Amino acid sequence: MTENAERPPKDVDEERLRRLLGGPELSWLVQRVRHRMAHEKPLTGTATLTAPTEAQRRAAERLLGRGPSEGSLTVRLEDVDAVLRRSGVSLDGLATAVVALTGRVDPVVERRAREARAWEWAYAPLRLLGPDLADWAARVTGSGQVRRLARTPEASRVLLENAVKALGALPADPAVSVTAFAAQVLGDAHALDDGRPLTTVVRSAAHALTGIAEEKGTRRQRQVWASVGLLKDDVSSTVLTLNLRGTPALDWMADMGEPVVLTLRQLVRQPMAPTAAEARTGLERIRVCENPTVLVAAAEAFGPECPPMVCVQGQPSAAALTLLRRMHDRGTALMYHGDFDWGGLRIASRLLRSVPWSPWRFTTAHYRAAVASGLSSLDLTGTPTDAPWDPPLAQSLAELGVRIEEETVLDDLLGDLKPVR
Repeated sequence: MTENAERPPKDVDEERLRRLLGGPELSWLVQRVRHRMAHEKPLTGTATLTAPTEAQRRAAERLLGRGPSEGSLTVRLEDVDAVLRRSGVSLDGLATAVVALTGRVDPVVERRAREARAWEWAYAPLRLLGPDLADWAARVTGSGQVRRLARTPEASRVLLENAVKALGALPADPAVSVTAFAAQVLGDAHALDDGRPLTTVVRSAAHALTGIAEEKGTRRQRQVWASVGLLKDDVSSTVLTLNLRGTPALDWMADMGEPVVLTLRQLVRQPMAPTAAEARTGLERIRVCENPTVLVAAAEAFGPECPPMVCVQGQPSAAALTLLRRMHDRGTALMYHGDFDWGGLRIASRLLRSVPWSPWRFTTAHYRAAVASGLSSLDLTGTPTDAPWDPPLAQSLAELGVRIEEETVLDDLLGDLKPVR
């Protein structure tokens, strides 16, 4: 009898039952009956074993009291039931005998309903996530990833509770090391070490938050961690700038009008002092672009006379977010331009969730004007998204179906940057 089997009923002679039906030679028959009981099918008809061993054949012949047979082995369940009742081994027949041998049989429908309720409970923490992660939560629930990582509903519940706790603290601002974040938020500095199930889940959500495609490789993993303010180190995360001032090195490069790549380490350790203009007016305007081509073209065209610029280079890095937040906090007005495509809208939305900005030629009117001028024949592809700063913009992209890259409208952008003499 299995460990979870109940005590045999009084109308079952357990010792005789084991001799008659409990041997390994007839286990195939017992399991067939149990399977039928689990699927709530009647215990009638036949059970057939196509290639029985000699021992299995003899055991069936002893059970039913019949002569030798050849070929496949076929047993009528009604005959087995009758033998058990008539002999007094199991007065209630075959079903009671199988339960006495193997334990209680759960109907499949009930078991599946129980399992469904358990997994619904396990996934419940995902309901606490915001709308930005709703699609990701649906994918995680449907993909079976969490089941593969944690195996049981109980372990999955703990895994998702910790994942939701971590995601609720992201993006980290100011940026912090992965280990420090894990220690502070999860109580275990190694909770987000590579290879752990929790790391896999949280990093997957970070990809969804930032729009960075999931790809293998240490560099891409560092990038997605940094995009939500979690750092493997403080020099891998960078931001491209032009003519910013506030440190001796920046002032020197601005005097030459040369682009500068700043690391997060530099931004944290050497904060920029307010410029003279900021000291006089309390406000400075910074143009922010998505693609390095725009900033480099501005440096080539105007050199040190170009207004200060920042380039996020695709998805904003931890360094870019740190720089732009500090600028905003000290009163700097940020103006942003990006690609007119679904990826560009996602990048802009991600930036807008982190720091306020005003559109720089990045509205419905500018998009429609660019399309009407015939500047681009690129088809718009990808998954649609919203444009919170200008809702009709997303509708226009869907309607016109044309992609306008920043480089396409470079002359207009440079016109805005041209120094006034």
